Amino acid sequence: MTLARRPLLAAALALGTPSLGRAQPWAPSRPVRLVVPIAAGGALDITARLLGERLQPIYGQPVVVENRAGAGGNIGAQHVAQSERDGHTIMLAAANTLAANKFLYGPRMGGFDPIRDLAPITRSSTGTILMVVNSARPWRSVAELIEAARRAPGRITMGSSGTGTTSHLFIETFKRAADVDITHVPYRGGGPAIQDLVAGNIDMMFDVMPALMPHVREGRFRPLAVGSARRVTYVPGLETVPGMDEAMPGAGIDAQVWYALVAPGGTPEAIIQRHHEALTQVIRAPEFAERLVPLGFQPAADESPAAFGQYWQAQEAVWRRLVEVSGATAD
Repeated sequence: MTLARRPLLAAALALGTPSLGRAQPWAPSRPVRLVVPIAAGGALDITARLLGERLQPIYGQPVVVENRAGAGGNIGAQHVAQSERDGHTIMLAAANTLAANKFLYGPRMGGFDPIRDLAPITRSSTGTILMVVNSARPWRSVAELIEAARRAPGRITMGSSGTGTTSHLFIETFKRAADVDITHVPYRGGGPAIQDLVAGNIDMMFDVMPALMPHVREGRFRPLAVGSARRVTYVPGLETVPGMDEAMPGAGIDAQVWYALVAPGGTPEAIIQRHHEALTQVIRAPEFAERLVPLGFQPAADESPAAFGQYWQAQEAVWRRLVEVSGATAD
């Protein structure tokens, strides 16, 4: 072989053996933990399990959903922030945990800052919330509910998935806008609150749709309004339910919520990118939308972890304002 041909042969061998020229994509070597910072049974938990089922064949490893509830999601979020940065721990969290808690808890965050101590991957879904009452209660509109609350201040009870959660923030916003005294009953997650609403131990809830819609369809809950300004016509069964602009004209309530996936801060970029690729593959699949939309949420995958990071930073101002307007505190 002539010397002139040796560089050509070397180039051909390099093209035929890519592992020699570049690193292989990261892949998990053991089960991946998908932490949910609230109790099992709520909408966030349902979404995590839908994701976990579909991630497992992509990763070639089990994806284990682990519930770590408490302090409006802070306990689970801090646990993830302190976990190994090796890609085997990620978290699905709601907007309130990622963007509102630092304003609700203030010094009680203990120096933990979600946007600093967690790494963005992508959003998974967006949607609004739903106001429901136990079907045995007599109220059939928001106006009737407000009238009853004014006749008997403090007697009507409204459950939430926990102090500082999305449902709590919008309960307080609703109470202020309607100028009514409704007793807030916080739970450790949406699941326990929903169980008590089914049992009739509380009167009503304002919460995200995926966990509520099965009970609406079974007739256990009566929807009075969606939390967005306009109606939500894409969810079967809610086409005639008014938005807040109809139910409470002039109140200016427009509840928009989102769920997102994050990793411990400092996780290597290659690992974050692999999680983003796997998750967006799941989120953008038609089958995921088919499962999610009837529950009241729509898939939402960001183009890159950086794009989600920019969105997340912008949302902090939105949720800070919501905390201030609601007057909610994490006592």
